[in-house]
Amino acid sequence: MQIYKRTFLFVLILFGYSTITVKGQNEVLKTDSSYLLMKKVADWQWNTLETKGWKNHKKDWTSGAMYTGMMAWAKLANDENYYHKLIQVGVDNKWDTGRYRYFADDYCVGQLYSQLYTVYKKPEYIQKFQALADTIVTLPHSESLEWKNGIYTREWAWCDALFMGPPALGYLTQATGDTKYLDKSIALWWKSTAYLYDKDENLYYRDSRYFNKKEKNGTKVFWSRGNGWVIGGLVRLLSVTPENHPERKKLVKLFVKMSERLASLQQADGSWHASLLDPGSFPVKETSGTGFICYAMAWGINNGLLPYKKYEPVVSKAWVALTSSVHPDGKLGFVQAQGAAPDKVGYDDTDVYGVGAFLLAGSEILPMHINHKKDVFVTETYNGTALEKEQKMEVKWSDISKKLKKLSPDKVVIRDASSGMSIPSNVEYDGKKPQLLRFTVKVAPGTSRIFEVSKS
Repeated sequence: MQIYKRTFLFVLILFGYSTITVKGQNEVLKTDSSYLLMKKVADWQWNTLETKGWKNHKKDWTSGAMYTGMMAWAKLANDENYYHKLIQVGVDNKWDTGRYRYFADDYCVGQLYSQLYTVYKKPEYIQKFQALADTIVTLPHSESLEWKNGIYTREWAWCDALFMGPPALGYLTQATGDTKYLDKSIALWWKSTAYLYDKDENLYYRDSRYFNKKEKNGTKVFWSRGNGWVIGGLVRLLSVTPENHPERKKLVKLFVKMSERLASLQQADGSWHASLLDPGSFPVKETSGTGFICYAMAWGINNGLLPYKKYEPVVSKAWVALTSSVHPDGKLGFVQAQGAAPDKVGYDDTDVYGVGAFLLAGSEILPMHINHKKDVFVTETYNGTALEKEQKMEVKWSDISKKLKKLSPDKVVIRDASSGMSIPSNVEYDGKKPQLLRFTVKVAPGTSRIFEVSKS
């Protein structure tokens, strides 16, 4: 049989017609426009830092939280410049953590170092943090978590710590293969949960000072960003916890319970206001808490822990609330200022951790929408090396035909699913029957690229 190829070239265009309608709203989400908005937000934040300076130290927890989102964006952007900016942060920090060695806020930045190491494999990225972690895992951690005597510098005594500390140790296990860091992080997770988690509300108190406090309407004080820190930290911990880990099912159960409770507290505007149980006293949306919660739920859908039909409307409404908070220049508004409890917030309020939450949410929203599109075949590639690759992609036509019925080879279109850019391709035949769809793409270091095959 004669085997020959036909080549179809497509002009690079922005794809603007793949939409997801949010139930109950007139808003329309576009995969490619979400990607471009993420880029605008990321670029605005970097440009602001580079031109106006850093509000806090590059080792600070606020910066560390921003890096989590910037890493997620770098994985999607297919532009190594974003990794270069993050590597420069490590260089400026001399790859060290903050002043207080056992203070979770001060080693949140370890998440960045470990994740960069998984791509670039440079020992200096994690050498100092690993030495610190080696000490952390040997400490007894036997103190009470009551908020006194500077306990926060030694234990995870406040709910924010569950975003800063557990993922830092967990990602170090991913980087090194040594399970002691992950095991310790899970053990300490349960210690903090036993103290701060309200089983009746399925929510976390910020710290022991809030156990007996009440909101204006008489309800308990549960802070949206505080619980965003928790559920965001939980999915980051789950992302590096193996399926066969003895504690995974328990962690998943907690995640599902929190998701159910938080979904029930979402406001009509799609956001979670600063106070979860007294939104009326804080009537404006708040994007940092909303971003972390949106991120966690979208991650849960993408990893099969939350049902798509039930949670997609919640996540999509939250994404509309977030994207509508972005200023024309890329500044993210409605970010509550640094604090420990619900507080007022406005359109012009921003901070770097809010940007981190926004980018984390977007990094999960994109694949969630892409993987649930109708009449689209999806394929993906990841470059886990430190060098750009020219990746030759090959998809069986029979696999495509199962999803796209009666697809004609001369009508096939391939796009980068995130950016919407068209990709040149060719179809290989066996006689008159199409056998393979081939295309070649460049993939930057540490980048994951998702592609859609559809009818033109």
